[in-house]
Amino acid sequence: MISRKSLAVSGSKTIAQLETRLQVSLLIRSTHGLTPTEAGRNFYERARNAIQEADEAELAAKGAGAGLAGKLCVSAATTFARIHIIPQLPLFLAEHPQLNVEIILDDRMIDLVAEGVDIFLRMGKLADSTAVARKIATGQRSVLATPTYLKRVGTPLTPADLARHEAVIYSQLPSIWSFQQGGAAVSVSVSGRVKVSSESQRGRGAQSCCSG
Repeated sequence: MISRKSLAVSGSKTIAQLETRLQVSLLIRSTHGLTPTEAGRNFYERARNAIQEADEAELAAKGAGAGLAGKLCVSAATTFARIHIIPQLPLFLAEHPQLNVEIILDDRMIDLVAEGVDIFLRMGKLADSTAVARKIATGQRSVLATPTYLKRVGTPLTPADLARHEAVIYSQLPSIWSFQQGGAAVSVSVSGRVKVSSESQRGRGAQSCCSG
């Protein structure tokens, strides 16, 4: 049996040999442990992507013409899944008869490993740098209000006006709304008395708190 100490020594030698070949330091060594240098982080990211591409190429070659099999666990925001995923399930399952699909409808950012999730679909920036992300689409957001609310407090004319209005806060995203105004990016911090965890409930939240 190979001990952890032996593996650590072997890994250290491998990294040292790699640093010698590249003529650059990949790790900062101290009594507190090991910290990757900027060159080390860049090398790691590029190497990881290269390995992933190679693995995917191999899988594509092996599985050409063959369907998927086993279990696939997908986590998606409720509204996104209802519009884009659920309607495509019949065709997808027909193409892969040996595959079982579990769909977790949840707007929260979850622990992918703990939840056993294979594919995690969310809108926004990736916070966990250890995960591999791919941009699959872009979306456009709109600012909406009920006629009753606008009649009562007035219609905002610029993004900055929104700071003085009552917003329904979506708890899964920062309370900062971004806009493009005159070719420039504009960010506005919004606030409100109602906060929802599901994107699909924002409209109902607006009707309940901003109509009267």
